[in-house]
Amino acid sequence: MVIPFLAIDPRSREGDDREDMEADSVSVWPRMEPFLLGALQLAPTSKLSLHYLRKMAVYVRTRDGCFPALGWSMWRHIACGKLQLPEDLAWLYFETFDLLLGHAPEERLERAESMSQCASKSELDQERAKLSVDTLQFLLFLYIQQLNRVSLRTSLIGEEWPSHRARSPSPSDRETKANSQNKNWDDQAHLSFVQSHLADMLELLVEPAQLSDSGQPQRDSQISLEAARSLGLLLEGSVGYGKGVQPVHRLLTKGPLQTQSGYSILSRSFPLHKLLSCLQQNLALNPFGMTACLRSGKKLAWAQQVEGAMKRAKIARNTHMAPPGSKMVLMSQVIKQTLAKTSDKLTGANIKIHRCSEAFIYLLSPLRSVSVDKCRDSTVVLGPVQTSVHVHSCQNVRVVCVTGRMVIGASSRCTVHTLTPTCPLLLPGNSDITLGPFHTFYPSLEDHMASVGLAVVPNVWDQPLVLGTDGLASPLLGPPSGSDGTCYRLLPPSEFHTLAVPFQMEGDTCEVPGGLPSAYQAALRERQRRIQSWQKTVMEARLNKEQKQQFQELVEAKFHEWLLETGHRRELDSLIPPAVTSKGSDGAAADSSRAKDGRAGRPDGGDGQPAAAY
Repeated sequence: MVIPFLAIDPRSREGDDREDMEADSVSVWPRMEPFLLGALQLAPTSKLSLHYLRKMAVYVRTRDGCFPALGWSMWRHIACGKLQLPEDLAWLYFETFDLLLGHAPEERLERAESMSQCASKSELDQERAKLSVDTLQFLLFLYIQQLNRVSLRTSLIGEEWPSHRARSPSPSDRETKANSQNKNWDDQAHLSFVQSHLADMLELLVEPAQLSDSGQPQRDSQISLEAARSLGLLLEGSVGYGKGVQPVHRLLTKGPLQTQSGYSILSRSFPLHKLLSCLQQNLALNPFGMTACLRSGKKLAWAQQVEGAMKRAKIARNTHMAPPGSKMVLMSQVIKQTLAKTSDKLTGANIKIHRCSEAFIYLLSPLRSVSVDKCRDSTVVLGPVQTSVHVHSCQNVRVVCVTGRMVIGASSRCTVHTLTPTCPLLLPGNSDITLGPFHTFYPSLEDHMASVGLAVVPNVWDQPLVLGTDGLASPLLGPPSGSDGTCYRLLPPSEFHTLAVPFQMEGDTCEVPGGLPSAYQAALRERQRRIQSWQKTVMEARLNKEQKQQFQELVEAKFHEWLLETGHRRELDSLIPPAVTSKGSDGAAADSSRAKDGRAGRPDGGDGQPAAAY
């Protein structure tokens, strides 16, 4: 008897192997932006602890008008009436969450126009009452405020315990930690937080009917597909290397994770314990986070490579491969240099400017967010920033920007000129902060503002919220002076000067958008009047040729003396174009005389070395 040979199609075996490999390569990671932009960089109020959020989760599911969308009016009722939060703090959380959402620029401009027309608090409340957020995502957003919670154990041993990251840190881990020192940017801190708190966050998504009398989830609790969709705020992932990024609920309902997660097509739900186990097994570090960008991000081209301060500068980006919301540019240790760039490589990116000193940095593109961290003695001029600009642990830094929100924390002797529709946020640890009106422009500024949905009104640059350790500090009875124990002052009009952006660019903007506040405009007119009066006096003095030359030499000497004393000499010298151009690593020629092409370099960094542009 001959037994026939059973042939196996090798393509079938390859298909099985591919499925196994695909299952092994599924990964889920924490999204960057909710932690970067959503978690306030201070210890959260105790009213946002799990205990209170559990009560809120039950309340919103059992009251009309709270689920699946939560409006401002109902959130204010919960926050102020149940949690005893100040109304300004309640609005701060609501508004911060709204900044994260992907509203179209046209929608944001329409809302800004409506808000700017409100003449009273009651009219403002009516406009705010039109706003609503996804209820379950807002619960998760409130929970991740715990990211910056200060615990005694953490402060003593430097790590939450027990920790899912018990292994010894690798050199790249230590490098990332050293470069971040900031949980909002630290993707490893995001991963650790989600690993440690995922069970609590999933519990907030369980329907009240599936909770025990003590408020704990029952053993057979289910999480509906609709509730699982809200996890898309915090988690995303992909199947296989190089595949597209997907919201987490799509990964959980098909392919290799469907069985792991226990998803039932009939009930459209997941068993809570299986969903938790599945997510924990597949959680990974964000492949588009700071760690990956430092390790393998594309380096931005410099016009020249020189020794000394230039050599320490580190600039990397992942904008060539990261999806929207994960694009970042990291700039570190830019010292005694002037840099300028306007480029599609910056558009929509989250920018971190870290440990820069005695630098002048111009990033003139529409940006997603900007963090200025541990910098000193520097000036940063930005294109419109859609979400927030955060100045943290800086000394003697000047920031000029149009932004959705301005945040300053643990900084001293800093000056901020801003145009913003939200109240500037002053976190604990500030001293000698000066707030002034936005006072510059560049030709394409208004086009850039429209592209990110920022308008010239409302503009509340002079109405900051001062946050203490547990909510808002006591309101001031009068305007701050900076000498009465307050951490900030408003720039006196007598000290006000406009700022010129010294680069050639295309565009139609030829004045400060929205104009200047009347007191500051009057101060400029008075200064111009004095200049004209001085010029008239000189003309009427009828000096002879020798006297004119002596007078000119005296004025120039005093002017140069002033330039040296104020540090403006180095700034002016650094604007002189270098004599040579170079080819950048990305193949782009470095055009040193224009910011238009994103590579404006000027030669003197203040120590006799050429400054370079990228």
